[in-house]
Amino acid sequence: MVDEKYSLALVTGAAHRLGRAFALSLAQSGYAILLHYRSSEMQVGQTIADLRSEGVPIYQFGADLTSDVEINSLFKYLDTLPYKLKVLVNSASVMLKGDSREISMSDWDATFALNLRAPFRLAQKAAERMGPGGVIINISDIGARKNWTDYPAYVISKSGLETLTRVLAKTYAPEIRVNAIAPGLVLPSENITQDEWLTLLDRLPLKHPVSINDVIAVLEFLLTNESLTGQVIVVDGGYSLI
Repeated sequence: MVDEKYSLALVTGAAHRLGRAFALSLAQSGYAILLHYRSSEMQVGQTIADLRSEGVPIYQFGADLTSDVEINSLFKYLDTLPYKLKVLVNSASVMLKGDSREISMSDWDATFALNLRAPFRLAQKAAERMGPGGVIINISDIGARKNWTDYPAYVISKSGLETLTRVLAKTYAPEIRVNAIAPGLVLPSENITQDEWLTLLDRLPLKHPVSINDVIAVLEFLLTNESLTGQVIVVDGGYSLI
């Protein structure tokens, strides 16, 4: 029996960084949360504690989203929960360094498996369970519009994710809306130094990183604006201008 007190939101890659912020925002908005993680066990406990303080039901599931078997296991677990799935946020991704001359095929395939194939499979599975009013939000990157030669697999996979967003939006309309958010420089990756990060920020027209709160504001906007589908909202501090 479905408990209609809460709607369920599934957030992938939700143990840390932006995924954690998305899960927390949804919990604050009154959603029950299914928190997906893969290998971030150290961050999961604190994230779950923070989410539970919001007073909504919180569930967790560890899975390798590059595996169909584990995606199926994730949704088998989801089907045991007493709440109807309304929101999917595809936040899990990987950013492996290696230019087009040297990137290994294993790194290339791993990037596409998590950044593009997994959101597609998750959207398929989620759409089977959502009714009218369902929302899928894919997390892209301003890099989808850039030619970052050190990260070819990453930028191409994110570009593909934006195209996938438009295709799915048309496929699942009018019952389910599908949109994407493309953040700019929010949090430094482990691949760059502090000096490199500051240099990047100095190039931005607005001269400061994108705040997590500004990205969350776009998530909330996409959840509530029922006239938006197939859109990619860029939040980049002007990065796309340079």
